[in-house]
Amino acid sequence: MYAIIETGGKQYKVSPGDTVDIEKIEIPEDDDEVRLDNVLMIVDDDAVEVGKPVIEDAAVVAHLVDQVKGEKIVIFKSKKRKGYRRKTGHRQKYTRLHIDEIRRQADDDEEVKAEVNAEAETPVVEEIEEKGE
Repeated sequence: MYAIIETGGKQYKVSPGDTVDIEKIEIPEDDDEVRLDNVLMIVDDDAVEVGKPVIEDAAVVAHLVDQVKGEKIVIFKSKKRKGYRRKTGHRQKYTRLHIDEIRRQADDDEEVKAEVNAEAETPVVEEIEEKGE
């Protein structure tokens, strides 16, 4: 079983037990579980499920292994006979994830989101005082 997911503008082929390096994402330190919801395709033996553009209620669950940096890329600029030389570098930051499972259906997360949205949409009653003239 494997899935194609999208994160950081790139697509990755993942299966349970894989370790992948994706573009850095911010994860709170107390929460090491990551849920990736942009699942484009799931393949399970002969069954292929393709999203339009994503599969609803599907997710890939992974846990954080480490925040790492990629190899250094050297940028060297120069102009001949002018004495212009600049050397800079760049190291891309990545998040290393270990894929735990591929879920086809959402769990109770929808109910939790609905409760949070219901609390946020509670109207606030403001009293407007009329000026007595």
